[in-house]
Amino acid sequence: MTPSPEDPLASRRHQMFPLLSAAEIARIRRFGSPCGFAQGTRLFAAGEPGPGMFVILSGRVAITQRDGLGHIVPIVEQGPGEFMAEVGQLSGRPALVDGHALENTECLLIPPEQLRALIIAEADLGERITRALILRRVSLIEIGAAGPVLIGCPHSQDMLRLQGFLRRNGQPHHLVNANQDADAAALLLQHGAAPDEPLVVCADGAVLLNPSETLLARCIGMLDLREREELFDLLIVGAGPAGLAAAVYAASEGLQVVVLDCRHFGGQAGASARIENYLGFPTGISGMALAGRAYVQAQKFGAELMIPAEALALDCSRAGPDGELRLELADGRILRARSLIIASGARYRRPAVPRLAEFEGRGVSFWASALEARLCSGAEVVLVGGGNSAGQAAVYLSQHAAKVHMLIRGAGLAASMSRYLIDRIAATPNIALRLHTELVALDGDAQDGLARARWRCVKTGIEDEEPIRHLFLFVGADPETGWLTDCGVALDAHGFVLTGAEAATPDGYRPAALETSVPGVFAVGDVRAGSVKRVGGAIGEGAAAVALIHQYLARAGSNSIASRGV
Repeated sequence: MTPSPEDPLASRRHQMFPLLSAAEIARIRRFGSPCGFAQGTRLFAAGEPGPGMFVILSGRVAITQRDGLGHIVPIVEQGPGEFMAEVGQLSGRPALVDGHALENTECLLIPPEQLRALIIAEADLGERITRALILRRVSLIEIGAAGPVLIGCPHSQDMLRLQGFLRRNGQPHHLVNANQDADAAALLLQHGAAPDEPLVVCADGAVLLNPSETLLARCIGMLDLREREELFDLLIVGAGPAGLAAAVYAASEGLQVVVLDCRHFGGQAGASARIENYLGFPTGISGMALAGRAYVQAQKFGAELMIPAEALALDCSRAGPDGELRLELADGRILRARSLIIASGARYRRPAVPRLAEFEGRGVSFWASALEARLCSGAEVVLVGGGNSAGQAAVYLSQHAAKVHMLIRGAGLAASMSRYLIDRIAATPNIALRLHTELVALDGDAQDGLARARWRCVKTGIEDEEPIRHLFLFVGADPETGWLTDCGVALDAHGFVLTGAEAATPDGYRPAALETSVPGVFAVGDVRAGSVKRVGGAIGEGAAAVALIHQYLARAGSNSIASRGV
């Protein structure tokens, strides 16, 4: 399926589907092996582990999608000199689409490990291939041409929950409105779904009724349940900017790295609509775009990412240069590592407002993406918070909403927000900045969600109530450190992780700058006491921690990666 001239993807088609020259294919040959397929043979299937990247030498292959309702939708045909893969094949994730030989076809197959080696060894060619793999994933997301099919009411609480999970993890998906599709409505009825319950059809045909995020992730192949016996060089808990930076630097230097996060990659930075003070991006970049690039980069160098996977408890009883750390996951599995980075960040803080929990996902949001922006188009919204993330969200939402009521408890924004954002908010006519103001009440019902919000000026006591269906909360966060309780990592009075001199122990142990009170356990980003709580600072700490980890592993004797000459 060729994009129409009006399609924004049309201008990128030459980058999405580059034609390799004979000389370039010759350079690729040493990384792959030849294989042949008779006409009608399946090369790969959606939902099954992808074998890697295919380079077509002769013949043609049709790429199609199954929509879960018995329909097969053509996406594209590819021929000699083209290659078949998308970014998931860097780590051997399940294929998102089907591929069938339209005629007898000869290919080169480059498995995931060799694909990563090719991209690193052949820098210019690797750049073209990586760009194509990323753009293909972006295309699948934008046109909804692959991934699980979500069937139900588009605006139900659970549908928005599942869409948000898939979107924040860069997973393509297709939404079918059961109110407009008879086949979809019949499928809901067949599976006994309630009116507001979504049904998910995975690529392998499995049907899930209103699944949890973890169950959905397993169904689409994001997460497996393999027992992990290996001893990793580095385990990173948290896939925000700090954790991803550490993963990129550590994996690129040869360490065997695994990264886990209980929600999605990007952390709280992923909620930023536009970051404009990050070095190297003068026009700004969204938090999701920045995190998405880091996520791909970490996979390119061989880091393994487990999302969603929740850290339950850390056993530090065997910590030390010649020992190991053992992390228990919520699913019961154990991960073992020589060193560990705490990059678990913080969880969203919830103001003490009656009925708030009742409307989470049904009018109350903790981030502002394109999905939320569409939902509140032309409406008045309330945003609570005065930090940079709140400012970025207010400016972004103002481009879609009729009016943004921005509630600030303090006397101004200067203490918590960058100057460029303060100036932009002041210049935006449909942002109403309400100082000395707090949210006090919410109203609505189970059927339609949030309907009204009331706030109060703490100086005058005057209250104002408006018909509000969309509330955005950016009121800070508390450190995610509950999983460290049994490990003995020293925390400050607010629960943030102490490092360096502040983490020195009575027995005389003097940790390195980003090291905790437990040898081999480091902390970076928002979870660390004294961190600057900025994306740039988090990335810098993640990179710096890797240098310290090399020094730590160098003391571990012949078993460490450092002693192997890496």
